Amino acid sequence: FFHTAGRLGQGCSLPLLRIAVGPHAAMSSAPARLRSLLARPGCHLMPCCFDPLSARLVEASGFPVTFASGFSVAAAHGLPDTGLLSYGEMEHAMRRITGSLKAVPCIGDGDTGYGNAVNAKRTVAGYARAGLAGIMIEDQVSPKRCGHTQGKAVVDRAAATARVRAAVDAARETAGSADD
Repeated sequence: FFHTAGRLGQGCSLPLLRIAVGPHAAMSSAPARLRSLLARPGCHLMPCCFDPLSARLVEASGFPVTFASGFSVAAAHGLPDTGLLSYGEMEHAMRRITGSLKAVPCIGDGDTGYGNAVNAKRTVAGYARAGLAGIMIEDQVSPKRCGHTQGKAVVDRAAATARVRAAVDAARETAGSADD
């Protein structure tokens, strides 16, 4: 999970932090590169990407991290961000995006985890195998609505807690097998 406290602009200073591309960068995992970045003080700008080309443009522009946005991936398919793309379609998009990056870590939009707690666990594990450094999971009910729109509803506390526990289990299991 990725969480940032504070407001955009607080602690920000330019020039942007650049992550070195080279043998050392290739040796560290995406989650390790993200943790290293987040350990540094300041605000780290994170432009969104939606395909391998946009991800490479983010990296070539010197940004230290990117976010594979569900809204953007859906829009690139000519669809609204209402959960019409399946887990499999999104996992495939994430794999293509991370495969195009040389050193910049990518955080992925996991929507609601694509269902209940079992689905959230599958999503976290699959996104980790796809090479993502982190994942964002929403607490919306299904069918979901785009995060920028009005009229969203969230699941009850028990369902949200079950999703989080399942996601943490998946992250721990994945980390145990990949030293992340």
